[in-house]
Amino acid sequence: MHQIVSTRAETSRRWWVLAIVVAAQFMFGVDAFIVNVAIPTIAAELHATPAQIEAVIAIYLIAYATLVVTGGRLGDIHGTRNVFIAGVAGFSVTSLWCGLAQSGPELIIARLAQGATAALMVPQVLATLHLLFSDTARARAFGIYGIVLGLAGAAGFLLGGVLVTLDLAGLGWRAVFFVNVPFGVIIIAAALKIMPTVPRRSGTRLDIPGAIVLFVGLLCLIGPLLFGHDLNWTAWIWLVMAAGVAVIAAFVRLERSVARRGGMPLIDLALLSDRAFMRGLVAVFFFFFANLSFYLIMTMFMQKGLQIPPLQAGLVFVPLALTFVIASRHSGMRARHRGTLVLIEGCALQIVGLGVLVATVQAIASPSALLLALVLMIFGYGQGLVMAPLSSAVLSSVKPASAGAGSGMYGTTTQIGNAAGVAAIGAVFFAVEGATSARLALLAACALFVLSIIISAAFLSWMRRASA
Repeated sequence: MHQIVSTRAETSRRWWVLAIVVAAQFMFGVDAFIVNVAIPTIAAELHATPAQIEAVIAIYLIAYATLVVTGGRLGDIHGTRNVFIAGVAGFSVTSLWCGLAQSGPELIIARLAQGATAALMVPQVLATLHLLFSDTARARAFGIYGIVLGLAGAAGFLLGGVLVTLDLAGLGWRAVFFVNVPFGVIIIAAALKIMPTVPRRSGTRLDIPGAIVLFVGLLCLIGPLLFGHDLNWTAWIWLVMAAGVAVIAAFVRLERSVARRGGMPLIDLALLSDRAFMRGLVAVFFFFFANLSFYLIMTMFMQKGLQIPPLQAGLVFVPLALTFVIASRHSGMRARHRGTLVLIEGCALQIVGLGVLVATVQAIASPSALLLALVLMIFGYGQGLVMAPLSSAVLSSVKPASAGAGSGMYGTTTQIGNAAGVAAIGAVFFAVEGATSARLALLAACALFVLSIIISAAFLSWMRRASA
């Protein structure tokens, strides 16, 4: 009898643990979108250049992308509970630092630290779900996780607009970062009381040199895209990008050297020879290249080009985010019947959405926030059709023994794609905007969105033919 009661208590407890880790994931997801709404206000108050504004978003993604695998390994070494609590604490402290920043460069450095701490926190969420839900409740647990991911986007846009508009205690945009602090404290307190201690995994080691070299290489490749316009694209900018290519090549050689010495490289080198998986990663890169940057460009266009207030600009994205959640729920069922074809359909629908957006902006001098919200729902539904089943399609070729490494490479690729898209498409937007108008800049950015989505769809089609 005692055993039954104990089992019931443990079963009930794991759902509370799920609530704790998913709350941290929600905070991370909200933070990714809340900043976009506040970006124009941040730029005005800190007198930040366009390059610095892009860097505020991109540097966060680069830090997260290069350290997320290391964060997962640290969870294996020191226990997911300990690393999760350390990650949430670090994320809260660095959020406070972001809110206290007095200049563009300081905010960039604070965002770098915030991305690094997020890389400690987020991997423990999925690891905890994987450990606690190995029975029939697994599908329900991951379903809750997926819904929270979608709702985080809507909440981020809405909360960003509300906080900037209300200007609580005269904090203005700083409140979008300060809001993480009390939530982080609550999550830490709950985790200390409820989360179980997970045994450490023996034999797991860190590849610190690999993480550092990858970070430097990505910074050399993406950094010039961020600051090239401000520096008039001088010759040394291109030299830095060339150095970035050399550093990435050196990273691969370093990883092979680590493997030969019996160490644990940051990436699974065997996956580099898996053609299906690598084609999938190319599709993933271009898909995410076109997506997060879209929100930055639309936010800048609405607030600077159309003079739409921050609250209304945030509300414009809420129907898009909710449509994304609905499409994500539909995509699983459609994928079972149509396979990877649903991904190509989703890409096509995104292109249609962008086409309708361009036509609307061209036909109407000052489209209302409501009209833009309705138009963007098309893009959001297409995005939702692709986003949910994309990871399953790309990882399907990976052997079970390499599932963890493949997931790590997938996650890293998505964030690198996000950072590269913000840098490249943002550079085009700000360059054209400076020369002509925000409207033409949006059209140029949309053209790049369409190109990247077409390339992603082409690689997905290639995958589909190869698997047929």
